[in-house]
Amino acid sequence: MSGPLQTPFDTVENAHQYVRLLVEAIAEAKNEIAADLGAAAQAKSERRVQALRIVQFKLDKLEQHLKTSGRLLNDLRTLRRLLLDERPEPTTASPDQNSEE
Repeated sequence: MSGPLQTPFDTVENAHQYVRLLVEAIAEAKNEIAADLGAAAQAKSERRVQALRIVQFKLDKLEQHLKTSGRLLNDLRTLRRLLLDERPEPTTASPDQNSEE
């Protein structure tokens, strides 16, 4: 056996990347729904317009939840780096700074 199977959630970074991809997919879906909503409004299909508005609302909520999850994952990643001393050391003063008088 070559080792455990890798999933999108093996690491915090992978989970963060996966959530970002989901947010992108939701943005695309929202654009499609907005176009469908415009077409349904022109066709005067009130029932379809109402259904599309509900879909739009649910996508907005899902997007908010995923963005919050992304921020939480980013916080966890930062905390892990701090706890495990994985954070690169801050750079000192730039060599371009001259103290000529």
